[in-house]
Amino acid sequence: MRFDLQVIASWIEPGARVLDLGCRTGSLLDHLRREKSIRGTGIEIDEQAAGEAIAKGLSVIHGDIYEEIGDYPDSAFDQVILSQTLQQVHDPARLIRDMLRVGRRCIVSFPNFTHIGNRMQMFFTGRAPVSRELPYQWYDTPNIRVIPITDFRRFCRDIGVPIVREVAISTHHHDTRGRVITVLPNLLATFGIFMLGRHDQANETPGS
Repeated sequence: MRFDLQVIASWIEPGARVLDLGCRTGSLLDHLRREKSIRGTGIEIDEQAAGEAIAKGLSVIHGDIYEEIGDYPDSAFDQVILSQTLQQVHDPARLIRDMLRVGRRCIVSFPNFTHIGNRMQMFFTGRAPVSRELPYQWYDTPNIRVIPITDFRRFCRDIGVPIVREVAISTHHHDTRGRVITVLPNLLATFGIFMLGRHDQANETPGS
């Protein structure tokens, strides 16, 4: 399993109710089901990926995350996960508020656009960066947002969403190994992972 998903999995409480948005083939849900006995649900827009997840015996809906999340009642889940998808979301504030409506907390991860490799590419070549984390040219990318870790913290403050927990990591897109970055994360980390909560839970300890 990808290193970023290993970090996310370590934040999930045993027995939790989990909704994974854009779950692909369900590798995280499958892991959490086996290792932490969670009750998991996934939403995936790619029909083939959703089919592979369902074939594993997972509860996965083939559909659009914006439309499907609206069908769930308030506080239906303990954790709602959006991994490596935020950069493709048209209205991040709306989606995060919806995630925190249906879940007590949510976890989001995204490629850190201001990683030193991207900065060096832009400085020395004058071209839009292409990396293993952002492997597209400007004309064929599904990514419509470029998100530095520092800007995401500011975004959370501006929309009034407390950050409960965060970690910056250095890993490649599909690697199973990586490391936590504690020094200059906005420069040296390839991904940021954040747990977000509601104001009435801001002082709770993660895992409580």
